[in-house]
Amino acid sequence: MGSQTVQAPLVLVPSCQRVLGRHPFHVVGQKYVEAIRLAGAVPLMVPGASEAELSALLSVVDGVLLTGSPSNVHPRHFDEDVLDERLPLDPVRDAWTLPLIRAVVDRGIPLLGICRGLQEVNVALGGSLHQAVQGQPGHMDHRADEALPVEQEYGLAHAVSVQPGGVLDPILRGLDVRQGDEVMVNSLHGQGVKRLAPGLHVEARAPDGVVEAFSKPGVGFNLCLQWHPEWLAASNPVSLRIFEAFGQACRAHQAARLGLAHPG
Repeated sequence: MGSQTVQAPLVLVPSCQRVLGRHPFHVVGQKYVEAIRLAGAVPLMVPGASEAELSALLSVVDGVLLTGSPSNVHPRHFDEDVLDERLPLDPVRDAWTLPLIRAVVDRGIPLLGICRGLQEVNVALGGSLHQAVQGQPGHMDHRADEALPVEQEYGLAHAVSVQPGGVLDPILRGLDVRQGDEVMVNSLHGQGVKRLAPGLHVEARAPDGVVEAFSKPGVGFNLCLQWHPEWLAASNPVSLRIFEAFGQACRAHQAARLGLAHPG
């Protein structure tokens, strides 16, 4: 059999739903697309999928990236009523990303969740969320200040303490910007982990104890982050390490799927 040319791995990116003018659109933020390319992969935006379509998609992709979004996960998925009706929701995204997450975990496909993506994973696997972290006693206000220029809004906001024995600790080991167990991150979220889903490992916490990162051990590479590593990722050493690790995991999955030697 002749040699097989290996293309860059495909990374599935679920879209959000927006009404632009008078019509619904499927959208994905450009910064996430650029971060996937930085990881050495090819982004594949998917607007939604039936069960049959989902199975077909997951047979050809080698990674999934769950993006952040202005919208919140609908609290009915963790048995609560909506606390603030003014905040945006995206029930179309919820309807298929929650089963998508369970299928991705079952198959061991590399998974990276960012902000809303972290919250989706926790809910999909049986956890719950604080709808307003800033309203919890002893918790900081982690929300973005939209009055600031975007460069300041996405600027470094607080440290996170990286927990030992997980995925993130070795990824960030040896970085000059790491001070002991701490690295600085941005902060742009209102929701946050309330009850961690069974089987998840806390990877990092904010100074107020909020879970800033977690993983699910034993099911291949997966990492969920409450901050936004995709923002100016190419110039952020923490972000670069994270997306390099994700890209390596996607290439390893591709090699295993195609029956090829690990690309290294």
